[in-house]
Amino acid sequence: MPERVCWFQGQSYHKLKRACLQRGKLFKDPLFPPSALSLFYKRAPPPGLTWKRPRELCKDPHLFVDRISTWDLHQGSLGNCWMVAATSCLASEPSLWKKVIPDHVEQEWKPKRPDLYAGIFHFRFWRLGRWTDVVVDDLLPVSEDGTLLFCRSATPREFWSSLLEKAYAKLNGCYEALEGGNTAEALIDFTGGVSEPLCLDREALTLHPDQRRALFQTLAKAHGCKALITCSIRPAEGERVESVLDCGLVRGHAYGITAVRKVRLGKRSLLTGHCSGTSRLGMVRMRNPWGTADFTGPWSQGSQQWKQVGRDEREKMGLIVRDVGEFWMEFEDFCRYFTDVVVCRLVERTLLWPNTHWREVDGWWDKHMDKRSRCGGCINHKDTFLHNPQFMFEVQGKEDEVLICLQQEDRRIKRKDGGGANLPIGFEVLRVSHRQCSL
Repeated sequence: MPERVCWFQGQSYHKLKRACLQRGKLFKDPLFPPSALSLFYKRAPPPGLTWKRPRELCKDPHLFVDRISTWDLHQGSLGNCWMVAATSCLASEPSLWKKVIPDHVEQEWKPKRPDLYAGIFHFRFWRLGRWTDVVVDDLLPVSEDGTLLFCRSATPREFWSSLLEKAYAKLNGCYEALEGGNTAEALIDFTGGVSEPLCLDREALTLHPDQRRALFQTLAKAHGCKALITCSIRPAEGERVESVLDCGLVRGHAYGITAVRKVRLGKRSLLTGHCSGTSRLGMVRMRNPWGTADFTGPWSQGSQQWKQVGRDEREKMGLIVRDVGEFWMEFEDFCRYFTDVVVCRLVERTLLWPNTHWREVDGWWDKHMDKRSRCGGCINHKDTFLHNPQFMFEVQGKEDEVLICLQQEDRRIKRKDGGGANLPIGFEVLRVSHRQCSL
């Protein structure tokens, strides 16, 4: 089944680029202009802010330098760690980022052919069952000290993350609309996958090793199937968002999980330095979108635990830290600190319905339609509950799994007008007998 693509606000990347090249002018987006309206809706821009094109910031700009990677990103001054953490996860899988950044070779700067550059880029995001193509110009907000104000690459000549963030800001109304969010939103928008939030019971996971093993296996299996995973520490009552724990982790901050591993370690005596026997240890590698690894617990950078594993052995087992934003943690400690995990499972539609056996059905609530598709409320409203859209399916095998995803149109774009809150929606899964089906 071919995937559908629509043009956001009716803008066609190829038509606009062709027109700019014919006129010999760089693209300037009239629908997302370089002005305060594209930045904020509540506060004024910082003093000295300007908009500059990449070639005004460096001599040799590129979309990618060497290759895209999870350690390219630094968050900047916008409170959108949820989106940056999801972007970091996206960069780990080529089959995913090539959908979000289409025609990446064609979009790349070509130093030998400056006549082919038009200052225009496009990115794709998944919205309600189809890919939405968003066009942006290359004018980026720059602070008074000459650095990019928002998301940027660790390499000054690389601009894919800044331009991707700009396209996502345009899709959502402005940059400020990206402040505060859930990584599940961005993961779905970047992949078309199905997100599964997991609320961790820290006390139970600490006390019961079997529950801990089951969670580790769930995350390892999901990561092995190329699912994207993020995690966070929910602030308790009275605790501030972005307050720091004694171990250096940050409450209310989104981290990306970049590896889930069972590793075999030699038991080294810290007194004698000799190894005796081995043990298998569950570990996770995480990344802070701020580009810093401030975790100071066991297995943090430079800790005593790393003496159990030589450098060559680390590389062999994949126990590598690729930049200052990444760090390893023992899974038992992970369960002690983190409260929330989001797993975005990828759904390969071409595998689900290659023939006519599977079919895709859309349903929605609409107060203007007949009773069978109206908003009937939750199951507590017995008189109207059956007015909601209904779908029937059969699960035949005991090992079969059903994945259900309920989405609503993103409302961030309404924040400028004082709206933007999500609507309360839900669904019920009811078991019915063959006799009920035939009535």
